[in-house]
Amino acid sequence: MSKVIGIDLGTTNSCVSVMEGNEPVVIPNSEGRRTTPSIVAFMDSGNGERKVGDPAKRQAITNPQNTISSIKRFMGSTYTEVEKEVAEMSYKVVRGDNDTPRVLIGDRKYTPQEISAIILQKMKKTAEDYLGTEVTRAVITVPAYFNDSQRQA
Repeated sequence: MSKVIGIDLGTTNSCVSVMEGNEPVVIPNSEGRRTTPSIVAFMDSGNGERKVGDPAKRQAITNPQNTISSIKRFMGSTYTEVEKEVAEMSYKVVRGDNDTPRVLIGDRKYTPQEISAIILQKMKKTAEDYLGTEVTRAVITVPAYFNDSQRQA
């Protein structure tokens, strides 16, 4: 039976852990750090290349319009609810269907959930590399202050 991992998907940083024996172990990422910046960068190469975590953070200054951070704050919210925050972002956030906030990268509109899923994929891969096996089960934390709509997202 595969191990169950725990993922803390944070607004600023994320981390992944696993129980080893009776002790939780925070798994280091490919850069050797126990936390991974919750940042996704879409590269201008045109081949769909993405960077997640520290590599995304390192290139943010030269690619701000395609570097997504703090996406969790938009999850489960309407565009109207976050409109003031949108103006402060280095990336373009537009109104999507049903008043949902969407991140515009090129001609594609990503939901906050899709961007968060990219971060979760990175955390899953970090755990799989550490454990040497496929991970099929995870517990993902949500902040206590999230409302039901945000939890469901």
